[in-house]
Amino acid sequence: MIHRQQPSTVDEVLTSLKKLAATPLEAATAPPKAIYTLPDITAHEMDRIFASEWLCAGRADELPNPGDYMAFECGAQPLIIIRGADGALSARSNICRHRMMRLVEGRGNTRKFSCPYHAWTYNLEGQLVGAAYMDRTTCFNKSDIQLPAVRCEEYLGWIYVCLDPDVEPVAHMLADLTEKLLPYNMQNYVTIFTEDHVWDTNWKCLTENFMEGYHLPVAHRDTVGGHFLVEETQFDERGSFPHFTSQLFVKTGTAPVGTAHPDNTSLTGKWRNISVMPTVFPCHMYVLAPDHLWYLALQPDGPGRTRIRYGAALAPEVLAAQSDPETYIAETKTFLDAVQLEDKNVVEGIFAGAKAPLSSPGPLSWLERENHEFTQYLARRLCD
Repeated sequence: MIHRQQPSTVDEVLTSLKKLAATPLEAATAPPKAIYTLPDITAHEMDRIFASEWLCAGRADELPNPGDYMAFECGAQPLIIIRGADGALSARSNICRHRMMRLVEGRGNTRKFSCPYHAWTYNLEGQLVGAAYMDRTTCFNKSDIQLPAVRCEEYLGWIYVCLDPDVEPVAHMLADLTEKLLPYNMQNYVTIFTEDHVWDTNWKCLTENFMEGYHLPVAHRDTVGGHFLVEETQFDERGSFPHFTSQLFVKTGTAPVGTAHPDNTSLTGKWRNISVMPTVFPCHMYVLAPDHLWYLALQPDGPGRTRIRYGAALAPEVLAAQSDPETYIAETKTFLDAVQLEDKNVVEGIFAGAKAPLSSPGPLSWLERENHEFTQYLARRLCD
């Protein structure tokens, strides 16, 4: 058996990636394995992707009241996402303008942000409103000091942030996806949990895993796999799109979740049993079912670690129908956690396999169309 030499330098990997992106799906393989393992590739991604693309920070209903906030890492930049007094969402640097101390951690509600180092204090609009013992400093003018703002937009119940001030609005970029999503009214879904995790894998291993259903009957045989009709997977007949990919899938009538509640009046016919599974590039993925949604929002922490924001939401009519909502939410989370654990075992195994000397990428199935579209996205962002 002849073992083919794999690309091993950044230039070789990107050349191979660009060639692969131009290959038709029926002749395509998975990407060169060094794209998952090389630290220089991750640095290139941070510069070309995560510094200038929209990243999902969570659900808008997690910050329902004025003064609600959450901390979020946008690439290398810590942010505070804030529900202002006017009810609008905004995002600002989570770094004090004095000695560059992080202002807040986690989530909460406040009328002001006070630095834990020297108590420089900012209002919800990011304006410095208090700084003790600065009266003898000639280069200090309180009114000139603000926490820098970054782009923050709400789209169908999602919060997106971006460090590029000139980036195209989310709704414009995802217009071709919106028409599929609107009948589900997911902006009204009620968040039931959000968690942050770190897995020992490359972020692209996890992205690629989430976006394909080929593995569901095998890797998820104990949870969702037995209720997934692989042969009925549908892709968009119009072709691929620059900012997202998606598929439709149908679950059997025995599925414990995934069908419309009787009180759902917006979905009719076959759509009451169809889920949409979008991936918004680079790394926001979710399953939108008639009764619930669950999602992952990823960022790399080096080539071999991935930061994950993981959460779920229920359609309001489903939650309203529960006589014991807390038990129902707990059972739903237990089920989704089991699916997550199955994926964790797979994607950490894939990354370990990518480091093995005799491993090499294999040919793709038609069910992995979205994986190839992701390869094409990476080539557009990294190879220019």
